[in-house]
Amino acid sequence: MTQLRERAADDGRPVPVDGDAIEVREGILEVPGALELYHGGRLEGVRIAWRLAGVNRGPVVAALGGISAHRCVFSSRANRGWWDALVGPGCALDSSGFRILGFDFLGGSGESSSPACGRPFPSVSTYDQAEALLRLLNHLGITSLRAIVGASYGGMVALAFAERFADRVNRLLVIGAADRTHPMATAWRSVQRRVLQFAVRHGEGTEGVALARALAMATYRSPEEFAARFRAPPRRVDDGFVFPVEDYLFARGADYAARYRPESFACLSESIDLHAVAADRIRVPTTLVAVHEDQLVPVGDVRALCARLERYGRLVEISSIFGHDAFLKEAVQLGPVFRSVLE
Repeated sequence: MTQLRERAADDGRPVPVDGDAIEVREGILEVPGALELYHGGRLEGVRIAWRLAGVNRGPVVAALGGISAHRCVFSSRANRGWWDALVGPGCALDSSGFRILGFDFLGGSGESSSPACGRPFPSVSTYDQAEALLRLLNHLGITSLRAIVGASYGGMVALAFAERFADRVNRLLVIGAADRTHPMATAWRSVQRRVLQFAVRHGEGTEGVALARALAMATYRSPEEFAARFRAPPRRVDDGFVFPVEDYLFARGADYAARYRPESFACLSESIDLHAVAADRIRVPTTLVAVHEDQLVPVGDVRALCARLERYGRLVEISSIFGHDAFLKEAVQLGPVFRSVLE
């Protein structure tokens, strides 16, 4: 039988917000036995780390982000959230009206089951992440989600969940994700993984993550942003020159490498490129957000997905110099879209 081990977050007491009690709960769902995975292989003794935060007894919305996101979606006194621009008290996804569910992805750098250093770990599908979410809902006693709000990898997981478990979610909001991965995006990520694998073989896994993440950052943002920010001349150093954009990319890479494991980066990067769902089987009302400057998920791919969803699909197109990262930066543009879906 599945075991649910729960611990209180913060000081374990509800936090009052606008007259309502905001409750924060988190824990580890421990699933004994084996979880058979979509691409073959299995995971023994699966752990799923979760966090449920919001108004007492409010409807539940699952919020899922990119491969570096984690279960703490919005900040509390003890935890820093990754989506504070759009989720939390008074935000577009308002924790004083909803309970927000987050979980650490399988294979990631959180507390869910993930690669141990130097040990093989099976390939993980977005369908496997959807199965993990289903197990979590069952053991939290959540019969139906008001919505899944998913961005980037989280949007892929949302689509996989809707295809498999349509009766457990009322609607989707999917930002910067499609039903399959574009080959150009796979090309960029394949190089990142090769860089990482080379570094790991030479005992430099942390440096490999930093390099791979630096390259990834160049694909997350737009040429327009880089042109506006990094036109300053390079500075001379002993062995040549260093460019402003170079400083930015490698600083971001080093920061990321301090917090994320090489094996997890490789696992979830591969999972993105393996992603493919059957859009014609999705029967859940779905709002798709496409960003014109997104280099990883072209607008054309999102339009094609919307067409395959037929009457279940609705498309919103926005423009942002932040490209694929618009879901983290464009609270003004995305706020009304959140509210229209949740209301």
